Amino acid sequence: MRRYNNHKIKIGLAAFLLLIFSLGCCNTGAKPSLAPPTVISVAPVVGAAGVCPNTIITATFSVAMNSASINGATFMLTGPGTTPVAGAVTYDVPTKTATFTPSSPLVLSTLYTATITTGARDEVGVALATNFVWTFTTGASPCVPPTVTSVTPANGATGVCPSTVVTATFSVAMSSTTINGATFTLTGPGTTPVAGVVAYDAPTKTATFTPSSSLVLSTLYTATITTGATDEFGFALATNFVWTFTTGANPCVPPTVISVTPPNGAIGVCPSTVVTATFSQPMDPATINTTTFTLTGPGTTPVSGIVTYAASTATFIPSSPLALSTVYTATITTGAQDLNGNPLASNFVWSFTTSSTACAPTVISVAPPDGATGICPNSVVVATFSEAMNPATINTTTFTLTGPGSTPVLGAVTYAVASNVATFTPTSLLALDTLYTATITTGAQDLAGNPLANDFVWTFTTSVTACQAPVPLGSACSFGILGATPVVSNLGPTNVTGDVGIWPAASITGFPPGTITGSFHAGDAVAMTAQGDLTTAYDYAAAAAGGAVLPADIGGQTLAPGVYKTTSAQPSLGITGDLTLDGGGDSNAVWIFQIVSSLTTAATNSQVILTNSATAQNVFWQVGSSATLGTTTTFAGTIMAQASVTLGTGATLNGRALARTGAVTLLSNPVNVPPCQSGAR
Repeated sequence: MRRYNNHKIKIGLAAFLLLIFSLGCCNTGAKPSLAPPTVISVAPVVGAAGVCPNTIITATFSVAMNSASINGATFMLTGPGTTPVAGAVTYDVPTKTATFTPSSPLVLSTLYTATITTGARDEVGVALATNFVWTFTTGASPCVPPTVTSVTPANGATGVCPSTVVTATFSVAMSSTTINGATFTLTGPGTTPVAGVVAYDAPTKTATFTPSSSLVLSTLYTATITTGATDEFGFALATNFVWTFTTGANPCVPPTVISVTPPNGAIGVCPSTVVTATFSQPMDPATINTTTFTLTGPGTTPVSGIVTYAASTATFIPSSPLALSTVYTATITTGAQDLNGNPLASNFVWSFTTSSTACAPTVISVAPPDGATGICPNSVVVATFSEAMNPATINTTTFTLTGPGSTPVLGAVTYAVASNVATFTPTSLLALDTLYTATITTGAQDLAGNPLANDFVWTFTTSVTACQAPVPLGSACSFGILGATPVVSNLGPTNVTGDVGIWPAASITGFPPGTITGSFHAGDAVAMTAQGDLTTAYDYAAAAAGGAVLPADIGGQTLAPGVYKTTSAQPSLGITGDLTLDGGGDSNAVWIFQIVSSLTTAATNSQVILTNSATAQNVFWQVGSSATLGTTTTFAGTIMAQASVTLGTGATLNGRALARTGAVTLLSNPVNVPPCQSGAR
């Protein structure tokens, strides 16, 4: 009996070992090795000089990191020399940004070295491949005290929604304990204090005053930031900052959905699609979720997925590819609210039908264009896909840049889910007068796991001298007007000195009486290609590095060439009065404006003036929502709007009106299309 039991034990042990061996050796579904996280941007920037001694140091990562691994042992600052700087390290999950706050101001005129070590790991435990190190030098004198750089509502604004919140953005990081109801006040009418709650958002350096109830209609209000507000090193504002605004005579209109993808009623949609909705105004991100943005099909069967929100656009990403030949219904409910708490007036519902066969992804547009020459060395490289891709497969292994020859270029790769666009951002400037080769490999896959059929390869050559890169418009450059859906419409004697087109819709109305010097492209292959190139150009502009933060209204200003932007704290941009763009005698000077939400010019009181060799072909406006040019105003540059573009009666556009997902509306407008850039087509 004992011998029998021993025999059973031996057999069981052998089976157990065989099971372990089979699991370890034959797990064909094991995950492949993952690309290590990278640092994609830092502040102060690499090699910066004249840095304020009261600066904080930040590093933003390519992916979400394990916050426990971001600490004083993995994020260090030394200087002078190898002397360690005492400070505190924090990690902000939404922005993927680590912050080192020195315990005291840094020494003047001193070189400092910041290091992120390989001890920093992402959420799945993958570490940086190597230590990331950069340096900067402090200025020779202490910096100016903190200032308020932008506010909402804008100073002097009228017709403000009574449900508004009031915000102020600072020039430097502030001490959150000094931003409170005593240092941020609102009064009105007169000196009557308004009850409310004050909050401070460290990543955006923005203070927010939220009134406890709606403000009184047709009333002047005064907002004040006092000298009690100090930065993180105890430096106070030099004087109280005061601004005023007046509420409107009526409650404000609710937000609306102004464009969607796939379009309502679309057929033949790839089953690996994502679904997007763009709003008429910035929304409260907390109200954009899987409860307020739903997808069902077939019938009322809910589709599982995740919802994201950025730049006035909500994106629903299904957890798995949709079924073939099936009608799906997307819904944005009245639970979605704007920043003032105003909901949609009613649920917004649209539907589309998937294709009968699976789609194979392709690259439909790139920037710089294939074969382009004279490309500025600070360019980013962009590729737009025909359908939604699996973000995990878009990385530095599947999207590479080499040059000269086969020398790999270091950089970071990002993927914009809402627009199907991948961007390669080189870590440093490209070499001058050099041929570069960009490659998207077959490792890039759509959401259903379908790869590209072949590697997609293109080349470009950099310029012989340094320059600021313009936005490559590709085939969209010949269009004065390009819409998406539902219509390009005109009333009155509009004249467009270029092409007019629309895709995927095919409706162009009002010509005549409107006239053009180019061709019409209504829902054809030319318009489809131009829309693809517009998407590439839009994301290229959005990825342009740097960017000086703009106030709410830039009328009355003179701006040198460069990149300018709004922020989530002040997302929209207005132009009241004259805006002068001064080229400084350089006919190749470039301006890129990155606007989070809407662009509006004041009716009868706005013009963009180009001076000192500035040209309309080198001015670009990347608009996260819609653009509206006021009646009889004059505007310059190419408008690339995520949603729609509207030209008021008699407004003159020396440029282009290009809408990615919405309509273009014209009312007796001269549209003077500038020439295409060299190599743009």
